[in-house]
Amino acid sequence: MRMKRRTGSSKPASVVSLKGDLGPAEPSPATLPSPSVLASGLYVTATPIGHARDITLRALDVIKNCDLIAAEDTRVTAKLLAIYGIAKPLTAYNDHNAAKERPRLLARLKKGERIALVSDAGTPLVSDPGFKLVREAIAEGIHVEAIPGASALLTALVLAGLPSDRFLFAGFLAPRSGERRNQLAELKAIPASLVFFESPNRLGESLADMAAVLGARTASVGRELTKLHEEVRRGSLPELASLYANEAAVRGEITIVVGPPPDKEADTAQIDSLLQQALPFMPLRAATDLVAEALAAPRRLVYARALDLKADADV
Repeated sequence: MRMKRRTGSSKPASVVSLKGDLGPAEPSPATLPSPSVLASGLYVTATPIGHARDITLRALDVIKNCDLIAAEDTRVTAKLLAIYGIAKPLTAYNDHNAAKERPRLLARLKKGERIALVSDAGTPLVSDPGFKLVREAIAEGIHVEAIPGASALLTALVLAGLPSDRFLFAGFLAPRSGERRNQLAELKAIPASLVFFESPNRLGESLADMAAVLGARTASVGRELTKLHEEVRRGSLPELASLYANEAAVRGEITIVVGPPPDKEADTAQIDSLLQQALPFMPLRAATDLVAEALAAPRRLVYARALDLKADADV
């Protein structure tokens, strides 16, 4: 609905547009009062992925004024509440108890209560059971509102330096190598950057499987994003696999971003670039197979380029 223009005021306009009058400006967030009353419903509320100050003003308003917080881990959320001096009832809602707790939460929502759904970190419903609660709330005609904020997925994507105009979030891969490689094979042809969450104790193995299936694509590994020991490492998948294979115990939350498959019509510059990354870490034939598959290039051409590069390096 278009807002009506005020008349009879001598105050200057707060927004000037070079393309014409856009109407009255929206109030500055700094001047907006915090709502003391929330409408009944389910509030899917993003929380920080590390840095406590990454919580939004809207999220704080919701948490302060809701009746109940449904948290993936009440201990984690209690720490965040303590930082901001907020005391609210907490209940656990996670993979282990979701089937039992969901009817209870829906019953409270039907009575008109305000419930904030939060995960351990980031935006709920991304790799957690929240979507079932949202789905059933919508089916029951309950108001559902998203309170956006921090996300490890998007943070890792913008730090990767890889194409972000099209991407696929694939969550956690299977813990076993065989099943993991099958999953990667299904994703191989997708013309988009791929984003994964991974456990630190499987990082080296997963990167090795990615290199074997996806080829020598450029990738990044984001660890402990927004936290004190944030680290982002970038390189080809073979390089990163070799790096983390020799790394001491890796700790923290891990997000991997893998670049999209290269164009099928690969030129020699692309071939040479990938070979130069792969040859230091594997035999010539293996590097040839990897690059030929990654670029969908003729193996004979890639092998010839590999021989030339190796000869140049030996001179």
